Parts: sequence; structure tokens; C-alpha cells
Amino acid sequence: MPVQINIGLNKKVGEANYGSRGASVNLEVELDSGIVEEPDRLRSQIHKLFGLARDSLNAELHQDDNQRSANGHHRNSNGQKNGNGYSHQSNGSRSSNGRGATQSQVRAIKAIAGRGRIDLGPQLDRFGVRTAEDLDIAQASELIDELKGQSTGNGSSR
Repeated sequence: MPVQINIGLNKKVGEANYGSRGASVNLEVELDSGIVEEPDRLRSQIHKLFGLARDSLNAELHQDDNQRSANGHHRNSNGQKNGNGYSHQSNGSRSSNGRGATQSQVRAIKAIAGRGRIDLGPQLDRFGVRTAEDLDIAQASELIDELKGQSTGNGSSR
């Protein structure tokens, strides 16, 4: 009698303005019943199935990112060109864990830009986004560092 194994994974990633999107994948396979007598081999098969499910899940969520980026509606953090012709690599932070910019980062970006009278439009264009809320956590950190350098280097003080 064959052994049935069912592997399922779900993943949800946050998006700007408290949105989110998710995907799930389930795999069901039948293995020879003799595999139960070989626990290491069984664990290896289960491990491989989870890896396959995880890779498929990430690919599905990434595919959605790429389609949105190609349409100019969403940033892309996989190093491919985004809608504005710039290429940006964020070390996979958005694609690997789905973490968008924190509220504190967004507030800091807006405050630094406001104090320094810096137009955020060109800065955000470089990352292929329209608002600070659309940045991922790594991009927001990078932008904060750049803005701090610009606001101290431009001679404006309030």
C-alpha cells in the first residue's frame, strides 16, 4: 500500500497602504510504502518536497512582482529593469521576506526631505516607486542615508 504525503505552504506579503497579497501551494505524492522503513530517506523526500513547494511559492509571488513592475504599477527588487528604465537591486529584501518600509522610515524620509526642501520625486523614481510608502525596507534605509547627506550638505538649516 503506497504512502501518501501532503505538503502545503502559504505565504503572505505586505504591500503599501496596509495591503497584502498571498499565495499557497499544496503537493500530494504517493511513495512506495517501503520508504517508512527508511526514516532518513523519508525525511529527505519530505525535505525535497518542502523545498519544491517553497521555491514554487516564492516564484509565484515574484512573478506577480515582475508583472506589476513591467506595468509600472509596482517596484521590482530582483535587479531587473523597472518601469522607468532604471535598474535597482535591493539584495532581495523585498523578494525574500516581503518587508515594506516601516512607518518610522516613511516619516523620517518625509521629515528629512521637508526640512532640507528636497524634492522626493526624482529620488523615488530611482527606485521605481511613486511614494515613500512603496519602498521596501532596504530601499527606505538607503534613501534615508542619502537624504541625510543631502540635507546636511546643502547648507540649509532651520
